[in-house]
Amino acid sequence: MLDWHFHRRYMFAMNWGAFDLNLLIVFDAVMQERSVTRAGSRIGLSQPAMSHALNRLRYMLKDELFIRTPEGMVPTPRAETLAQPLRSALSEMQLALEPAAFDPAASDRRFALAVNNYAAVVLAAPLVAAVSAAAPAVTLDLRPSGTLDIVDRLDRGDLDLTVGGMASPGERFATAPLFEDPFVMVMRRGHPASGRKLTAKAVAALPHLDISSSREDTSFKDRWLAEHGLARRIALRAPYLSAAAILVQSDLVVTLSRRIAQEFVRNHPLVICKPPYDSPLVRTVMLWHRRLDRHPAHRWLRDVVLSVAKSL
Repeated sequence: MLDWHFHRRYMFAMNWGAFDLNLLIVFDAVMQERSVTRAGSRIGLSQPAMSHALNRLRYMLKDELFIRTPEGMVPTPRAETLAQPLRSALSEMQLALEPAAFDPAASDRRFALAVNNYAAVVLAAPLVAAVSAAAPAVTLDLRPSGTLDIVDRLDRGDLDLTVGGMASPGERFATAPLFEDPFVMVMRRGHPASGRKLTAKAVAALPHLDISSSREDTSFKDRWLAEHGLARRIALRAPYLSAAAILVQSDLVVTLSRRIAQEFVRNHPLVICKPPYDSPLVRTVMLWHRRLDRHPAHRWLRDVVLSVAKSL
């Protein structure tokens, strides 16, 4: 019995020793990109080399792994099972192999950040400028957080950090506060309501634009109006992308967090009006996985984000 167990362990070690770990990098790239071509571009391999690597991996794991469809390369159940532990392992290996010190001026590292609409409008441009000035070869990959499973992406190492209103989802994550903003009202320059003090009755009479792509809770306005026996009339729902242009060409008004309103006013003929109600604060935080707390490159990135936020 002892000899049989020894032989089994020895054979496993031999198989693992003969395994080309580069194949796992190919698997991970295809899993994330769902395209052999895009995965190849990501890791610097030609399409024939990618196909050859995938075929080797399929033979070794005795599974098709990915099925080609009009929507892209769809993973098999076996591939789905392998994906997360493999992504976590590769992420840990990458971190372990990085230099003990980080030199931003010499680095060509890529950082992936998820940002909500607020951060995309307020923080993205000055953050890109600050990173470019200090680390010209560093690449930022800014992704809209509303389309992502943030917790899963942070756990797997697909994201370095996220900026938004999300509270810490667990002990394994750390946060740092960036902004606190009240809400204000925005309307076109020359709007009939812009030159006078707003009352509850005046606010209720205005046609309101509601931002459909925002996750900010503005129901406090409706509760305030209800206390005065009034209700808000939402004349239009539209995303942030079109809001400024709509406001400029109409008598609609919108309620926005102050820094977003300031960006709108800076770039369009709009004005900010202080609302006649007490406003709650919109809190924006930076969130990251604690395993990156002491990582030099990540600490540099967090310091840059904090510095940019403080300057705003």
